[in-house]
Amino acid sequence: MLGTAPAGAAGAPAAVATVEEQRLDRAVPQEILRRSGFDSVAPRFTRALRSAGSYADAERVVERHGAGLWRRAVDRAQGKGPVRGDLSRGDDRPLYWARLAMARELRQWQPAFGPTEADRARLLDRLEQTSRGQDSLDFPRANGAKGINDTKGVKGIKRIVVTGFDPFTLDRDIRISNPSGATALSLDGTWIRTADGTPARIEAAVFPVRWSDFAAGTVERALRPQLPGADLVTTVSQGRVGRFDVERTNGAWRGSFPDNENLSRTGTVPVDDPASQPQWTSTTLPYAAIVAASTGRFPVYDNTSVTEIPAGATEPVVRPDGPTPGSAARAGGGGDYLSNEIAYRATLLRDRLGLGTALAGGHVHTPVLQFGSGNTDPATGTVTDPEFERNRQDIVAQVRAIVTTAASAAGGAGA
Repeated sequence: MLGTAPAGAAGAPAAVATVEEQRLDRAVPQEILRRSGFDSVAPRFTRALRSAGSYADAERVVERHGAGLWRRAVDRAQGKGPVRGDLSRGDDRPLYWARLAMARELRQWQPAFGPTEADRARLLDRLEQTSRGQDSLDFPRANGAKGINDTKGVKGIKRIVVTGFDPFTLDRDIRISNPSGATALSLDGTWIRTADGTPARIEAAVFPVRWSDFAAGTVERALRPQLPGADLVTTVSQGRVGRFDVERTNGAWRGSFPDNENLSRTGTVPVDDPASQPQWTSTTLPYAAIVAASTGRFPVYDNTSVTEIPAGATEPVVRPDGPTPGSAARAGGGGDYLSNEIAYRATLLRDRLGLGTALAGGHVHTPVLQFGSGNTDPATGTVTDPEFERNRQDIVAQVRAIVTTAASAAGGAGA
């Protein structure tokens, strides 16, 4: 915790640590931070915050250190720069725990200039955006212009947006990693080549597993500037054991499964202009081509199942072939958790922007990232093992192959 303000200093009192932040002091997060070298991130951030004499100073500190954390995690995953610690480079967990350590320091910070509650909230929001890559989805641009739409001046390339998630269900097993987050780190800022030789640039970001952030519009804020100039957007999350799923349909319903703050939400997905909100949105990813391609060792399925309340009925039923006319959503193909919600929000935004089938967009569920057969008990298990590492590497490589297949099948090169 940082030094407190002088007696009588103005400003809102420091907040207590969140549920997520309270997990930081357990042995596994500390081991992950130490073995990755990310244990130095929060102390450096703390020292920089102490030098901030105003809100503007603090904002610059937050933005610099937040963006630096994201870039450090991306570089580590992609084999750039020196290796710190003995944890494998491709691990997504150091980013998650280091961000929480920074957020806890910022939440409890009490400088002499006395930031208001709103000031602190804005700083925490900037930390979230910058340390997740949400505000750095930067594509090659023409004539020094800034923004994805300006890449239309760069001929003959495709522009791909990929999103991932934080680890979750940490009270069940605090060692958990999320392969979608690892994928985002591995792919951000990289190039692929489609089947016809067209180069494609991938930009990636990671999202929290928190209902409240989604209700506040974090997905739309990050993606709205990007979608009009994109050729492909693929939201990615962890799904079922041993398989990939391309989710055909997304539902406008939140289930009750707790998020990383141990909060539950049930009801219609909250979006702007709810009067025009559809119960269902559909993928425009080239799912047939993805399923048919040889992308890796895990099978890939075209998942068409949903759970609905049929028109005129009161009880939910499973429909293996998708929703029926007039039905109310109770689960998309990807369920009723935040993976379904990010897919719903991204595809609804696509449709509301009038992009329709011109933008290939949808959701891919990865296999569950499993520990080795002798390392399944969180009470006695280690934070990594050879099978765990191989599983993550194979999942990340297969997502890259799926994205390449989708980009190859999804129209011509950007103009």
